[in-house]
Amino acid sequence: MVRASGLRGYRTLMHALGADADAMLRRYRIAAELLDDDDALLPLRSAALLLESSAATTGCADFGLRLAQIQDISVLGPVAIAMQNAPTVAGAIDIASRYLFVHSPGMALSVHARSALVPDAVEVRFELSVSGLASLRQTFDVCLGDVHRMIALLAGPHYELRSVALPHAPIAPLSTYARFYGAPVLPAQPHGGLHIARTTFDAGLQDVNAALRQLAENYLALNFNDPGQTVTGRVRQALRRTLGTPENSRAGIAQLLGLHPRTLQRRLDAEHTSFDALREEV
Repeated sequence: MVRASGLRGYRTLMHALGADADAMLRRYRIAAELLDDDDALLPLRSAALLLESSAATTGCADFGLRLAQIQDISVLGPVAIAMQNAPTVAGAIDIASRYLFVHSPGMALSVHARSALVPDAVEVRFELSVSGLASLRQTFDVCLGDVHRMIALLAGPHYELRSVALPHAPIAPLSTYARFYGAPVLPAQPHGGLHIARTTFDAGLQDVNAALRQLAENYLALNFNDPGQTVTGRVRQALRRTLGTPENSRAGIAQLLGLHPRTLQRRLDAEHTSFDALREEV
């Protein structure tokens, strides 16, 4: 699943390209009104298919980059609050890597101290996992584009991006990517990510409120379990986000988690709980 904020600006971009956004949303069974609620949960597979198909329909090869240009750090909700109040760029990226699953369990951010592509650089690697989809160009582009713009905001003049690695062969010209990132772009790499000068990570953030960061981190730790730990935690998270919506059923939650309803119940049985008990608790 993914928070609906990940599609912020979608309808604006489609309108600018002369396309019918609502028709595309209906095609992939995404209720248009959910895009007005940043905390609503959407199936990540549906959102990814929507972006890939929208790029093809509009003939806009750089659809993902254009969408990233509309978005900002606030798409990450409470994670963004914690990031913006970290003492350094390194601290902000660490918060993002630990709590990105709150935005979507299908996304991961990791820091590798030694870049394999650029001397004296650190790799911030982004990974996207959507089962059964071979092409994720646009989805990856908007996600990595968002990460780039977030770090640029946090680091300010200290941001020194040395190179960008893409895990795919883009259909848009590399010059389009180079203009967006302001750095050389290397396509078809084993891993996608940003290769950034080490000095960027030591840069301090401006107007930091340590108490606000602690409040945000406490909220995240209290309300969200790491989805890699238990199915129970993942179901609780999905139930909180879908209260009052049609997705707040056993079948709806199972779909959001990419499981068959019977498989979901078997896994909850193994953790000595049930869907009905969790929903009543939430």
